[in-house]
This record gives sequence, structure tokens and C-alpha cells, in this order.
Amino acid sequence: MKKILGPIAIIVVILVILGVILVPSYNKFVNLEENVDQSYAQVENQLQRRLDLIPNLVSTVKGYASHEKEVIAEISDARAKLAGASGPEEQAAADTELSNALGRLLVVVENYPDLKANQNFTQLMDELAGTENRIGVARMDYNNVVADYNRQTKRFPGKLVASIFGFDEKEYFKADTAANEAPKVDFGDDSK
Repeated sequence: MKKILGPIAIIVVILVILGVILVPSYNKFVNLEENVDQSYAQVENQLQRRLDLIPNLVSTVKGYASHEKEVIAEISDARAKLAGASGPEEQAAADTELSNALGRLLVVVENYPDLKANQNFTQLMDELAGTENRIGVARMDYNNVVADYNRQTKRFPGKLVASIFGFDEKEYFKADTAANEAPKVDFGDDSK
């Protein structure tokens, strides 16, 4: 009987030690993953806010710049791509495209002093600028919690727990490679 109790006691002690190590680490992963999901939801929330503002901005500009249909079409197309994007990488590429299209819109606006003075347009541009700042902060916050999560998946005993329970590394919200290039701006200077 004593021969059986010795190995059973050793197995129980090993299981208790593993439980003491694994349970807190597993719970930490659950918390970190929830932080990543929550932070990503904030990025999506701010991107949605921008998507909601753009139709109002475009309709305000249409009244003043009806012949600038190409820029307005680019914004509409880029907005649709961002709305249909899934995952940080695809959303980052669509976001860059939309930002570039909005930059071209601002160049168009420079040609319409009455539009720049329009209170509705000014208010929408202020809201859009604030939203752009919120998007930047939300991206940074998201990438920070992803970094914490990914570090945990690479360290011991986190690496062991991550592989056992299927906690995979998360994707960062990265800028599109086109964001490294400055946008081309043409003010239509005909004085040359």
C-alpha cells in the first residue's frame, strides 16, 4: 500500500505545482486578450466615427465644388474600402488610402474661399481633425496592449501556456507602406 501512495503523492504534488503555475498565467492571458480586443474595438469605433463624418463633409463640398467629382469619388471609394476592411493590416491600408484622398480634398478646398468660410464645413473639418487625433491615440493604445500580450506569449511560462491553450500572437496596427511617401500636392500655380 505504501508503494502505491508514494508515487500517487508525487503525482498530486506535481499537479498542484503545475496548477499553481498555469492557472494564474492562463488568467493573465485571458485578461490581456480582452484588453487587446477592447483596444481594437476603440480603433474601430474611431474609424467608424470618421466614416460617419465623411458623407456630411463630402455633401458640403459638393455644393461648392461640383466639378471636383474625381476627388469626391476617390473619397467615397476609399471610405467604402475602409468600411469593408477586416483586420488591422487591411484597415491600415484602407485608412491610408482614405487619408490621402482627404488630403487631396483639402487641396481642392483651398480653391474655394466661400467653402472655407462655411460654418458647417468648418465644424465638420474640426470634428474630422479631432477624430484623426483620436484614431492616432486609439492605434497607439492598441499597439501598446498588443505589445504586452505578445511579450507574454514569448516569455516563460507564458509561452508554454500560450501554446497549450492556443493564445497566438496578435497583429499590430501598422501603417501602409505608401504612408512613407509624402503626398503630391498641386496648387495649380499658373504664374510660371
